[in-house]
Amino acid sequence: MSIDTDRILTSRDGSCLTITFNNPHKLNAMSKDMWLAAADILEAAGKDDSVRLVILTGAGDRAFVAGADISRFADERSNFEAQLDYGRAVEAMHIALKNVRKPTIARVNGYCIGGGLAIAIDCDLRLVSDKSTFAVPAAKLGLGYAAGGIRTLRELVGPSFAAEIFYTARQFSAEDARIMGLVNRVVPEAELEDLVADYVRRITENAPLTIAAAKQAIIELGKPDANQDLDLCQTLVETCFSSDDYQEGRLAFMEKRKPNFQGR
Repeated sequence: MSIDTDRILTSRDGSCLTITFNNPHKLNAMSKDMWLAAADILEAAGKDDSVRLVILTGAGDRAFVAGADISRFADERSNFEAQLDYGRAVEAMHIALKNVRKPTIARVNGYCIGGGLAIAIDCDLRLVSDKSTFAVPAAKLGLGYAAGGIRTLRELVGPSFAAEIFYTARQFSAEDARIMGLVNRVVPEAELEDLVADYVRRITENAPLTIAAAKQAIIELGKPDANQDLDLCQTLVETCFSSDDYQEGRLAFMEKRKPNFQGR
C-alpha cells in the first residue's frame, strides 16, 4: 500500500537517494503514516538499480528523529488493537531498512531519541554533528522495549553500554556515542555536510556488486550460525568475479585511472 504524506520527503543526487523525516516543529517525531511511507520508499529503493546509496536524515537543524509523535497517540495508539497496528507500521519500516541491499547512512544533527535511535542503528553508518544527543527513554515512560531492538543495540555497543543506555534512560552526547561505538564519525555541525558528501562520493564511486556482497556477509554473520546463508554470500562473491565491473576495475588499475562501475 502506498502512503502519501508530506512528512516524508525524498530527493535524488545522482545515484544517492535522501529520505528526510519532515516534521520539524515536533523534532521530526514519527507518526504511523511516516513509518509506512518510509517503508514504501525503502522497498522501492531496494528494487531500483539506479540507487546506490540511501541517506536518512531529519528536516531542520534540531533533530534527526526525536521518537514518536505523542500528539498522535490518541488517534494511533489509543487501545491495544491500535497499538498492534502502529507496531506493525514501525516493524514494516525497520524490515524495509534492514532488507534494502544498498548502503544506508544516518545523517544525524540534533536529537536522536527513542525510535529515532532505533532507525539510526539500523543504518549501516552513522555520521553525526557534535551537537547531537542520543537516548532511549523507555524506562522513563514505562514502555516495554522489544528484544529485537535491544539485540541490535547490544551488538553495536556491547552489553555493558546497552545496559547503561536502557537502565539510565539519560541523554548521551555525540562524544559519548563515539566512545561507545554507537556512531562512526563526529564532526562540528558546520562540517557535517562535507563529511556526508565525502562518504557519498567514496561509496558511489566503488563497485556496487562488491558492496552488496559485503553488506550481505555482514548481515548473515550477525545471525545465529544455524540461520546464516553462507551459500548466498559465496554466490554474491562469484557474481563479483564474473562481472563486467571486475574487468573494469582491473583495467582501470592497469591504466591508472578511476574505474567506471555499472553494477553489472
